[in-house]
Amino acid sequence: MNLIQGETVTVIRRTEKRDELGEPAGFTEGREEVRNVVVAPGSTSDLDASRPEGVTVSFTLCFPKSYEGELRGCSVVVRGTEYSVVGDPQRYAPDLTPGDWNLTAEVTRTDG
Repeated sequence: MNLIQGETVTVIRRTEKRDELGEPAGFTEGREEVRNVVVAPGSTSDLDASRPEGVTVSFTLCFPKSYEGELRGCSVVVRGTEYSVVGDPQRYAPDLTPGDWNLTAEVTRTDG
């Protein structure tokens, strides 16, 4: 019996398309379902110098070791709502992660 149960989230990766002259011509969008992602509430601390742009973290997501994708510039749908990934999340060293998860990503949502 696992004490921690993950959820299924959808990673959205948008890639800019270019026309024959190299000019921006819209986006393509790829979606990937990822199972067993631990969804935890975001930080409750107030904004400080470590977040100079005023980003408020909605959730912290812990991705399983089986997920090999990169998350920089992606969005993630969690419980039916789309959130933006903050920064460029990096994996923990394999020696330091005996459990099932090795990639932690913070996500935020902006209304308006």
